[in-house]
Amino acid sequence: MKPRLQQTPVVVTLALICCALWGSAFPVIKIGYALFSINRSDIPSQILFAGCRFFCAGIISIVVGSIVSKKLLVPRTWPSFFRIIVLSLAQTVIQYVFFYISLAHTTGIKGAILESLNIFFSIIIASLLFRMEKLSLRKIAGCIIGFAGIILVNLTGNGNLKTLDFGFTLTGEGFMVISTVGAAFAAVMLRLFSRYDNPVLLSGWQFVSGGAVMIAAGYISGGRLSFGSVQAGLLLLYLAFLSAAAYSLWSILLKYNDVSRISIFGFMNPVFGVILSALLLGEGSMLANWKIPAALVLVCTGIICVNGKYKKKVLPADRKTDSCC
Repeated sequence: MKPRLQQTPVVVTLALICCALWGSAFPVIKIGYALFSINRSDIPSQILFAGCRFFCAGIISIVVGSIVSKKLLVPRTWPSFFRIIVLSLAQTVIQYVFFYISLAHTTGIKGAILESLNIFFSIIIASLLFRMEKLSLRKIAGCIIGFAGIILVNLTGNGNLKTLDFGFTLTGEGFMVISTVGAAFAAVMLRLFSRYDNPVLLSGWQFVSGGAVMIAAGYISGGRLSFGSVQAGLLLLYLAFLSAAAYSLWSILLKYNDVSRISIFGFMNPVFGVILSALLLGEGSMLANWKIPAALVLVCTGIICVNGKYKKKVLPADRKTDSCC
C-alpha cells in the first residue's frame, strides 16, 4: 500500500492547495504595491517588500513546524547549514530577485509564459542532470499540453499573437529565464536534501536566510516600505502565510514523490492567478472568457498525462528521514 503522501487523491489535493495559494499572490502583490506606495519602477522597494514577506514566512514555517514536530526545528550540523544556504540562494534569492526585476522590464503575458518554463527545467534537471527519474515521452507530452494551456490563458481578447513578440533583453526576458532555472534547481534540491533534513526545516530556514539577504539588498539600494494602514500589515502577513504554507506542503510532497509528478501541477498557478485576479481586482468579466475553461482543460490533461500509470519506487534514504507529518 502506498504511503499516504504518495496516494493520488492526497497529492492532487495538497498540490492544488499550493497552487491556489501561489495563484492568489499575483493579485495580492498588486494590491500590496498600492498599500505600500511602491511604484512599478521602484525595484529596491519591491525587493525589500519580497524580502520581508519571505523572512516572515520562514519564521512562521519554523514556529508551526516546531509545534507540529514537538521539537525545535533548527539546523544542528554543518551539512544542514550548507544545504539551507544553497537552497536559499536558488529558491529565494536567485528566483525572486531576478523575477521581480524581470517583471519591471517585460510584459505580464511574456513573464507568465516564461515563468512556466521552470516546470520543463525541473523535469529535465531531475531526469538528465541528477538522474533521479526517467524522462519519458509521456512526461514531455504532458508538459507541452500544459504549456499550451498557459499560452492560451495569456492571449489577448481575440487570440492576438502579436503580444508574444520575439524581443529579448537581458534584464527582461533573460532575467526571467534565470529565475526559472533557479526555481527548477530549488525543486530538485528540495527533493534531494529532504532525504537528510526535515523538509519544513529546510523551507523555513532558507526563507529566513534568503529573506534577510533580500531585505539587506533592498534597503541598502534605497528601498523603503510605508506602513500607512493596518491593511498593509495584514496583507504582508497573508503573503508570508501563503509562502510558508505552500512551500512547506510542496517540499513535503517533493520528499515523497518524483519531481515531475509534483512540478507539473505548477501549470495551475497562472490559471488560479487569472481567476483570483478577476475576483479580487474587480475583473469578473474575464471569467466569462472561453479561454479560461479551455486552458484549464489543457492544464488538467497535462497533469493527468504526467501522472498516468504512476509507479513509485521508495528510496531507502527516504525511510531514514524523519517525517514531519
